[in-house]
Parts: sequence; C-alpha cells; structure tokens
Amino acid sequence: MPKTAPVTVSIARTVQPGYHRQFAAWAHAGQELAREWPGYLGSGWVRTGPDSDEWHVMYRFADVDALQAWDDSLERRWWIDSAGGLMQITRVEHRTGIEGWFDQPGDVTIAVPETVVPPRWKQAVSIFLPFFPLSLLANFLLHPVTGSWPLVLAVLLNVCLLTPIMTYLFLPLSTRMLRPWLQAPRKPRPGSAGR
Repeated sequence: MPKTAPVTVSIARTVQPGYHRQFAAWAHAGQELAREWPGYLGSGWVRTGPDSDEWHVMYRFADVDALQAWDDSLERRWWIDSAGGLMQITRVEHRTGIEGWFDQPGDVTIAVPETVVPPRWKQAVSIFLPFFPLSLLANFLLHPVTGSWPLVLAVLLNVCLLTPIMTYLFLPLSTRMLRPWLQAPRKPRPGSAGR
C-alpha cells in the first residue's frame, strides 16, 4: 500500500439487537472526533439491510501516516472504549483509491436512523416539568440550612446539587416518558404547501 495514497478503512461490526440507534449515535460521535484530525477526508456508516445487525463503518485519511496517527490517538481509544458491549468487530479492511468507499454492488444500503429534533418549546417543556417540582423540593429541604446564607451561595448549592440529578436522572426520565410527543412529526403550517 503506497504511504502517500489516501486510505479507507472499512470495519464490519455486529451490533447487539435493539441497539442500532445507540450505535448510530456512537458512530456519529466518532465522526465528530475525527473531523478535526489532520488528514481526515471523511467517514460514514452503512447497514447491510434494514433488519441486519451488521454495520460497516468507513473512514478515510489522506495517507497511511495520518491514519496511523488517528488509530493510535487517545481520542480514538476513548471513543472505542465508550462503545462498551454495544457491538463486536467482525472484519477490518484497508483500501486505497476510490474503490475504498464502495463494496460490491448490492451489498449495502444506507440506513441511518432518522432523528426527529423536537422544537425548542417542546424541549423547554420537557425540562420545566421535572425541574420546577425538583427545584421547589430542594428549596424547601435546604431552606433550614441555607436560610441565613447569602443568596449567591444558597443558589450555588442548589445548582450544584440539582444539575447532576437533572442530567442523569430526571431529564432522561422526562424525555423517555415524553418521547412520542417530543418526536412526533411536525405538521406543515396551513398555506405552506407548494412554497
């Protein structure tokens, strides 16, 4: 393999059943990490079929040295370790030239799960619903301790306690319970058809 030619890595991974959306998010995170890396030319992922557990992750670098630097980086190691038991690697191939982006015709189809981003007002509602009662409860319970404190310190303690509770417990619970409403397709506005 010439050291100065662009090189594409194709890695076949078998994803645990039911974890395809998580895998797509994990692959996207890897793209974002690699995007700023010297010599990075692009990446993507394809699935062998709509019901298949096999995915092919491909990334391309300007030359072998740039690829090796990415492969040996702490960032990539952290990203790979973050997958946990999400999938296992079944095959790795290195290719040069334009054929590196393609498998045999008919082998793969693009199947990136669609992500519906809720409007900001729905996001605000999903945050407000758990935050208001939790904030009220925290203020009630902490007031005997912080009642004589300066306001800045009392608020700081509240925020320090509530932020991890909201982030790791209540926001995931809220978004899970509200998912059908949050991810409902947006209805077109009247009169917007044909514009």
